[in-house]
Amino acid sequence: MTKPDNQSALSRRMFLIGLAGTAATFAFASQKATALESAPFEPTIWYSIDRDGIVIVNITRAEMGQHIGTAIARILADELEVEWSNVRISMVDADPKWGVMVTGGSNSVWLDFPVYSRAGAAGRTALVEAGAKLLGVSPPQCVARQGVVFAANRSISYGEIISRGEPTRKFTPEELAKLPIKPASKRELIGKKADALDIPAKVNGTARYGIDAAVAGMVYARPKIPPTRYGSVVRAVDDSAAKRIKGYLTSLVLEDPSNTVPGWVVVCATSYPAAIRAADLVKVNWTAGDAGHVSEQDILDYGAKQIAAPQGGALVVDDPGVDSAFRAAASTLERTYTTSSVLHAQLEPVNALAFEKDGRFEIHTGSQAQSTILPVLAQALDLPQERIIMRTYPMGGAFGRRLNTDYAVPAALAAKILGKPVKLVLTRPDDMRFDSFRSPSIQKLRLAFDTQGKVAAMEHHASAGWPTGVYMAPANMPKTADGTPYDPFAIDGANHWYSVGAQRVRALSNDLANSAFRPGYLRAVSPGWTNWAIESFMDEAARMAGVDAVAFRIGLLDGAGRNAGTAPSATGGAKRQAAVLRRAAEKAGWGAAMPVGTGLGVSTTFGQARAMPTWTACVARVRVDRSNGAVSVEKLTIVVDAGTLIHPDGALAQVEGSALWGLSMALHEGTEFHKGQVKDTNFHSYTPLRIGDVPELDIEFIESTEAPVGLGEPGTTVVAPAIGNAIFAAAGIRLRDLPIRPAAVLAALASKK
Repeated sequence: MTKPDNQSALSRRMFLIGLAGTAATFAFASQKATALESAPFEPTIWYSIDRDGIVIVNITRAEMGQHIGTAIARILADELEVEWSNVRISMVDADPKWGVMVTGGSNSVWLDFPVYSRAGAAGRTALVEAGAKLLGVSPPQCVARQGVVFAANRSISYGEIISRGEPTRKFTPEELAKLPIKPASKRELIGKKADALDIPAKVNGTARYGIDAAVAGMVYARPKIPPTRYGSVVRAVDDSAAKRIKGYLTSLVLEDPSNTVPGWVVVCATSYPAAIRAADLVKVNWTAGDAGHVSEQDILDYGAKQIAAPQGGALVVDDPGVDSAFRAAASTLERTYTTSSVLHAQLEPVNALAFEKDGRFEIHTGSQAQSTILPVLAQALDLPQERIIMRTYPMGGAFGRRLNTDYAVPAALAAKILGKPVKLVLTRPDDMRFDSFRSPSIQKLRLAFDTQGKVAAMEHHASAGWPTGVYMAPANMPKTADGTPYDPFAIDGANHWYSVGAQRVRALSNDLANSAFRPGYLRAVSPGWTNWAIESFMDEAARMAGVDAVAFRIGLLDGAGRNAGTAPSATGGAKRQAAVLRRAAEKAGWGAAMPVGTGLGVSTTFGQARAMPTWTACVARVRVDRSNGAVSVEKLTIVVDAGTLIHPDGALAQVEGSALWGLSMALHEGTEFHKGQVKDTNFHSYTPLRIGDVPELDIEFIESTEAPVGLGEPGTTVVAPAIGNAIFAAAGIRLRDLPIRPAAVLAALASKK
């Protein structure tokens, strides 16, 4: 999940060798007459073209409702010069030739744009050269358009070129780097309206999700979730009552060498309803792990002690002069912010079908991270990794949950024991109890003002569970300047683009959280809590300084020093963030008088990571009911600069969805870890945003030809602080814990009296 530092270098390697080999040149497949009936033209591993001119684009990213296949195929098709109606997508299975198969961090388009655009340009170049040869003209006399090579009043289609045994072509890496890529003004598909390729199958019901996977003779299974994620030990299993259920087969106590599902019992039956009923009747006697004595407040208290200690953690930013600036400060501001545990609660509960076939173990499931679960499966099954294959399925929601494909392990272990296919499906309560949820967090921020009232220094200390730290070895994490590994997905966002003088950002791994449960990646991950703290804090700082909240932020977004930005993805730096903030404030009527009990609040962010900034600003219009503490969000005005938009409809859908989830996590979502388990196990008590609470959305994208960046997550990060700041504007109370419940609002109102 760690993002690469050099996008262009990675992109070229991905194109040439799929992140897996050492080839120095890249060959186009030679299609001779003897092979015409059986083989399409495959200019790269990323796509093929058949004799009818149909282009099949190989997609290695996971589809979970974001239409990623459409976006990537559009990149390739635009450069290849083919008609959109002739493009198809293929969601490929796990294979080393694809390189690293991980979908997360909003980086799919960002990483794949240079890969697929260059692949398309290479194919177009080869087809134009081959078409020119068949037409008896020189390549400069030809132009490709909508799958046809034209030369004066003559033309030949891509399909015919391929049918006649052409082209053959080789490119060196240097030649690939020099291939002409379309200027933005010449694009026909990128940024234009076109149908998403995956929608028909989703609408007509032919799309097959992981939960639909089936093979002959499979056994259905449901787990008995142990009392703690780690350390639980099965002492006894009593299935006497379950034997009365027609179809019940057996209850398996799993031995897991990978320690992914310790203490698991899997209940097997001939049908899923039977597995559900039987599992309810099976009684398991466990000895719980140490987390049975750990609750949410313990984790926050542990984090507070970490923050109070002067040593420890990873100094992600550590400018000289921070301490001296605070000592010399004319005034300082210090605040602490917290967030609760948050569940994924995706529509499709996690599931997996596993079986051995022809000497290989097949895993059929939806996964965001095939490449990272394969080594775990190999350890669990005691098999070489090359003997395991992940079959790809779209997902009914993921939001980061399926980056941790841990649910494949118990299915595989059960199939190995039984010697037959096992289809494991978790119920909603199973899914929530087994969730690798977003860790609770605690953060302390400090700001120093000098004698002229200028911001002179800022500190940000954040403690939370580290998903990458428990999911991958520390060696795979980036390191600070002094060589300390840290999890970027537990601190990204804190290294903001504001010019605040000397800056310090410290990331602290909450070891109690890491050992009590499995912290997970949840849409936006750390910016979901770091931006809550930063943007609430900036509002408090602006009020302390007596400056308008928008003007205060714009004054700090000056693009100086490291905040100037660099090509290709962060060109313009903080000034682009200031631009979206100005536009959002203008659109929302910032500064206008509001009715009593109603207020406007503002927030801005760069999204996920500094290497891939998505400049975003939000103004929330909020009404506070003083009688019951209810907070009603009336309107969200959001402005985004994501560089080049590949799929405008998809971009809008991503921001709409992420903004509404940000609202949901601000006011509604949030559970509590209590003695080894989450308190909420279904939607009767875990209550995400309902449709009746959806506000008016006014979303605008800044027109841009800059490098495309990510859109899946940034919208989640600006909404909560904008709401919190609007609550202050409406009612004069400051809430510093998420989610904001009516009870907390009432308590704050009461304390103000």
